[in-house]
Amino acid sequence: MENKDKNGAYHDYKIIITTIQKLSIFVQKNKGHEIFQTHVVIIFDECHRSNFGEMHTAITKNFKKYHLFGFTGTPIFAANASTGGNIQLKTTQQAFGDKLHTYTIVDAINDENVLPFRIDYVNTVKQKEGIQDKQISAIDREKAMAAPERVEEVVKYILEHFDQKTKRTSYYSFRTTQNISEVASAGRGKEVKEEKMVQKLLGFNAMFAVASISMAKAYYNEFKRQQACLSADRRLKIATIYSYGANEEEIDGILAEENPESTTNLDQQSRDFLDGAIKDYNQMFGTKYDTSSERFQNYYKDLSLRMKNRQVDLLIVVNMFLTGFDATTLNTLFVDKNLRQHGLIQSYSRTNRILNSIKTFGNIVCFRNLQQETDDAIALFGDKDASSIVLLKDFNSYYNGYDTPNGKHCYGYAELVQQLREEFPASLPAGKTWTAMSEQEERRFIGLFGSLLKSINVLQAFDQFEGKELLTDGQMQDYQSHYLDLRDKWRRKTYVDKEMINDDLIFETELIRQVEINIDYILMLVQQYHDSNCKNKEILVSISKAIGASLNLRSKKELIESFIATVNALTDADISGAWEAYVQQQRDDELAAIIHEEKLKAAETRKFIENSFRDGQLRTTGTDIDKILPAMSRFGGGGSDRSYKKMAVTQKLQAFFEKFRGI
Repeated sequence: MENKDKNGAYHDYKIIITTIQKLSIFVQKNKGHEIFQTHVVIIFDECHRSNFGEMHTAITKNFKKYHLFGFTGTPIFAANASTGGNIQLKTTQQAFGDKLHTYTIVDAINDENVLPFRIDYVNTVKQKEGIQDKQISAIDREKAMAAPERVEEVVKYILEHFDQKTKRTSYYSFRTTQNISEVASAGRGKEVKEEKMVQKLLGFNAMFAVASISMAKAYYNEFKRQQACLSADRRLKIATIYSYGANEEEIDGILAEENPESTTNLDQQSRDFLDGAIKDYNQMFGTKYDTSSERFQNYYKDLSLRMKNRQVDLLIVVNMFLTGFDATTLNTLFVDKNLRQHGLIQSYSRTNRILNSIKTFGNIVCFRNLQQETDDAIALFGDKDASSIVLLKDFNSYYNGYDTPNGKHCYGYAELVQQLREEFPASLPAGKTWTAMSEQEERRFIGLFGSLLKSINVLQAFDQFEGKELLTDGQMQDYQSHYLDLRDKWRRKTYVDKEMINDDLIFETELIRQVEINIDYILMLVQQYHDSNCKNKEILVSISKAIGASLNLRSKKELIESFIATVNALTDADISGAWEAYVQQQRDDELAAIIHEEKLKAAETRKFIENSFRDGQLRTTGTDIDKILPAMSRFGGGGSDRSYKKMAVTQKLQAFFEKFRGI
C-alpha cells in the first residue's frame, strides 16, 4: 500500500498479502491515508488467533469501506472464550460477524480431505490417594511428570514403539527436496527454487510435544543417553527447537504464536542448550546454524524442510510447529503436555494430512490423561456425536468387527481371516496349485485379501496386536503371491482389451510393500541351502514362495534362480559376497548386450544407467535418454523411425533397471 512508482504515485495493487502485525504498523504510521476511504476486502486466515485485540480494533476503526472475512478451523465460541480483554471481542462472531459457512473436521474426514485420529493413552503416573486439594494435587502431579524416572520410561517406550507407530517397514515413493541447505540459507528478498526428486522412503516421522523448555531439554538428553547404547543404524535422528515467544504459557487453549526470531529473549542456559542441540543437528546434516538471529531463522526453515522430507525422525517441541506446520510424512504425535480446545485440535492435526494408502490415520500417543479434553474439543469443533467419526475405534472393534449406528457390519481381522480360509484355503495338497478361478471368484479374492491388508495396516499400530496374528508368515506369503499373480494377470488383460473397465478392482500394492521381503532374507535362505549341501529342497520352495510374494523381487526371480544354480559349485560359504560378484557380472553382461543389440552409445548409456540407479528411477523423458540413441533420421519410417527406436530401447532398459534395482 505504501509502494510508489518513479513519479511518486501509489501502485494500484489488487491483492496484498501481509501479516496483521505489518498491517497494524501501517495503520499507526499512515493516519489519513487515502486507502482508508477505498473499498477493500480484508481476509483473515487463522482468525481465532491474535486478531481480537488492539490491532483488530485499529484496523476496523481506520478502514471506512471494508468487508471482513475470517477463516478458522477452531473458532472462538462463548464456551471457549477467554476471560480477559475487550468484552465486545470475545468470540469469532463478535469480531467477524455472522457465520457464513461451516465445514467441520467431521465434514473433512467424511470427504476424505483429512484423516481421522487414533489415540493411545499411556499411563505414566499413578495418582496418590487421599489428596483433596486441587492445587496441591496439580503441583504434586507436575513434579511427578518431571521426575527423571518417568522421563526415562517415556523415552524407553517411544524408542521401543517408534518403528511400529511410524510404520518403518513400509516403503513408498515421495517427492523430496534435494537442495534444502540452499533454500533455507537464502537471504531476505532472495528465493531459491526447490529441486525435487522422487525417492523411496521407509515409513513416517513424528513430533513430541512437551510441557516446557526444561522438559524439552530433559527429554533430549535422555534420548541421547539411551541411544548411545544402540547401534548407529538403530538410532533415531532427533532434533529440537524452541524460542521464548513461541513458548509462553498457553491461554484458553490457544498455543502461542511461533516466532523463529526470538531466541535473544531466552535465558542463557536455555540458549546454550539449544546451541548444543543445533550443533548436533549440524553434525547430522552438514549444516552451520546457531541461535543468532538470521542463522536461527535458517535453522527453522531447514528443519521444516527436513521434517517434510522425513529426514528427521523425531522433533521435540514445546509449542513451535504445533500450529500451521504441514508435513504429509508426519503420522505420529507423542504428547507429554496439557492440551485443550484449540491447541489440542491444532496439535493433533499435524498428523492427519493425507499421503497414501499406508497412512490411514493420525497417530496420537498421550502420556497424560487427555481423554476428557479430547472429547470436549472434538464436540466443540465438530458436534456431540463427532467422536465416532474423528477418532478410530478400539483394538477389539478392528480385530473382531463392529456394527455402525445405521446397522452396517464392518468385518474385523478375525472375521476376514475366517472368510479367507473358508473360501480360499491357503494350505493345498502337495503338488496342487490354486484351482482355476472364475472372474467372479478372482474379484472376490482380490477384494477380500485387500480388506485383510487394510485391517492389518490399522491393527499394526495397536500394541495389543503383537502375538495375535492368525496367519503364519508362510500362509501370508501364499495368499500374497496369488494376489500379485492376479494383479499381473488383470494388468495384461487391461493392456490387451482397452475397453475393459477395472475401476472397481483396487490392488493394495502400497500395503503389500509393508511386509516386503528383501534380498538379505533370500540370501539367508540360500546360505541354508548351501550349508545343506544343496539337498534340502524345501528351502528352494520357501525361496520361490518368498520371491512370488514380493513386489520388489518378482522382477529378479530369474536372476536369483540362476544364481542358486551356481551355489552347488561354490566352495566358499560367503554367499553374500558371491551374490554381489554374480550380480555385477550379470549386470555388466546384460547391459553390454543391450548396447550391442540396439547400437547405443556405450559410454553415454553406462552413465545414464549409473545415474538412474543413483536416483532410484529411470527417466524416460527429457534429453538424457535421447543422447544414448544411435544417429538416425527423425523422418524415417518403420524400424528406422526414431520414436519407435526410443520406445524399444526404453522398454529394454526399464526391464533391465527393474531387474537390478536395489541389489
